[in-house]
Amino acid sequence: MLKIINGGIETLVEDWPGRLGYLGKGMSASGSFDNVGLGLANVLVGNPSGEAGLEITGGFFEAEFTDDHVIAITGTDMQPTINGQPVPMYTSLKVSAGDKIKFLHIGTTGFRSYLAVAGGVDVPAYLGSKSTCIFGAYGGFDGRPLTPGDEVKFGAPSADLGSLEGRKLKPEAMPELVNQWVLRAIPGPNTCPDYATEEGMDLLFSRVSKIQHTSNRSAYRLEELPMSFFARTDGGVGGSHPSNIIDHAYAIRGALNICGNTPILLVADGPTLGGYMCALNVINADLWKVGQGAPGRDFMKFQLCTQEEAVQARKDQKKWLSEDSLA
Repeated sequence: MLKIINGGIETLVEDWPGRLGYLGKGMSASGSFDNVGLGLANVLVGNPSGEAGLEITGGFFEAEFTDDHVIAITGTDMQPTINGQPVPMYTSLKVSAGDKIKFLHIGTTGFRSYLAVAGGVDVPAYLGSKSTCIFGAYGGFDGRPLTPGDEVKFGAPSADLGSLEGRKLKPEAMPELVNQWVLRAIPGPNTCPDYATEEGMDLLFSRVSKIQHTSNRSAYRLEELPMSFFARTDGGVGGSHPSNIIDHAYAIRGALNICGNTPILLVADGPTLGGYMCALNVINADLWKVGQGAPGRDFMKFQLCTQEEAVQARKDQKKWLSEDSLA
């Protein structure tokens, strides 16, 4: 068990791929914002693919273990320590009852760390997932971020702790954290020539845009687009602004919603439908990069991608997040 001393900026229980099959009922998938970080952490501690772990956003998380466990920390390096001593990232290590783990804050790259424990987080699955949806207040640990005094339980590990300790990744399996994220994307469903101009879409796929500070697990906002992006002067029956259309389903996770002149990337806890156009979709294999983008600091650039390339990238990622990546 883990006793929470400080929940930090935001620490959530998340799994992958989250709560699928309920978009039609207005429930987003939620799930790990960086599924690569969580996936590699699970590989290191011998958990099944997609098992729930702790997603630590921003830093300042602190807790005490009450039993012996094997853990792994991935994602951005928040200078984690156990009993005041630095611990390595992307390595499975044993902790003992009474050990205190502490995270500082994000460094120059990345925004989220992941803590996996052999056996996974033991919380009830809600509609098939242990993930937290903080905007709906369901799933995970009582549907909310962890706070001081919470006690997080863990399941049974897949093997003897001694055999799980000391696992590391191959150097080529280490994810690269940067400040300018290239996101492969497929245009549509609301694109040129009906909703955007060809020049507007060219701009969308060529410019580098800063992540706005008004971003969270529901949406990442980017810099505004000029009116020349739009192919229409108004939204017709949808509304006065050309970004308006009649309500339709959003293809989350990864849809780029155009709300007024603001591109908004709908992500983990994003809305499932609305009345704005969606100009492109970030491919599934690149969604993890969004979760490591720091609002107010990092930048994003979209790169044109085909459906065939997107399918192959997803297959490649599945292999990446397996024991093939262990040294």
